[in-house]
Amino acid sequence: MMQVLGRAGVLLFLLALLPQSALAQSWWDSRETLGRARLFTNDLIGDGEDRWRSGAYSVSVLRGSGWDGGLPMRMGEIMEYRFRGETITPANINRPAAGDRLYAGVLSVGAHTYFTWQGLEAALGADVMVLGEQSGVRHMQEAVHDVFSLVSPNVQNFQVENGVYLHGTFELGQEIDLGGARIRPFVEVQAGVETLARIGFDLTIGDYGLDGLRVRDSTTGQRITAIDGGIDQGFSFLLGGDMAYVDSSRYLPSDRGYEVEEARYRLRAGVNYAFGSSNIFYGLTHLSEEFVGQPEGQTIGSVSFGFQF
Repeated sequence: MMQVLGRAGVLLFLLALLPQSALAQSWWDSRETLGRARLFTNDLIGDGEDRWRSGAYSVSVLRGSGWDGGLPMRMGEIMEYRFRGETITPANINRPAAGDRLYAGVLSVGAHTYFTWQGLEAALGADVMVLGEQSGVRHMQEAVHDVFSLVSPNVQNFQVENGVYLHGTFELGQEIDLGGARIRPFVEVQAGVETLARIGFDLTIGDYGLDGLRVRDSTTGQRITAIDGGIDQGFSFLLGGDMAYVDSSRYLPSDRGYEVEEARYRLRAGVNYAFGSSNIFYGLTHLSEEFVGQPEGQTIGSVSFGFQF
């Protein structure tokens, strides 16, 4: 069923990308950049370790014909174009222990559209994901570790196999005003590199981000500001959590003896502060164990800077 949902989601997404006019250039020219989002995530700025979901960086550009404080009813009217890199490592990158998770360098590029469906907020997207040594992520990590005199990864023979995959995501949610706070229950399905179904919530306390658009990070679930709303100053505090049923993961290949933890949860908290035309965000996310044999969960930190001068 998960595979069917994933394929259907990707098909709908591709249809959403088709220009509404015969002139694709005119369609593109009618769009403008509505916002940007960047997020740096690392285990070192969380629990101080350097393991498992070790680090990631994503950059997104939001384009559309305009933003009036609410999602459009049609797919493709608001588009997020996303580039993301991630490093997944064993606990010891110099001497990986037998049974620890494989090293995975991940690069992805994709597009996601945001709209309303049956009165609910919907997000539908697809990413092309490049895994393994071919991604070049291991070499980039080596260069960074050399600069800071850190241990370089010795994982050439302890990593996932090369592969290129299409990964689909579909989310439905609905924000509910509690008076001074807003809660947003949501459900999500993913199919591709990881196939799972998830249910959770996000709670926002504070006005910053009201009538704007936030986008969700795939690893942490943190939602960061991508398009400012009517109130683009001050603080917002964000809390959230979710649980997922995981069917499979190419990061943890079963043919190499790995068994995914079928139940996976995330707990997160963050603070967003906006001043002038800029904003900053810092958040912490606790991730539960992702594979059988992982001794404990981990807490990773996330930082976003949106400076404009």
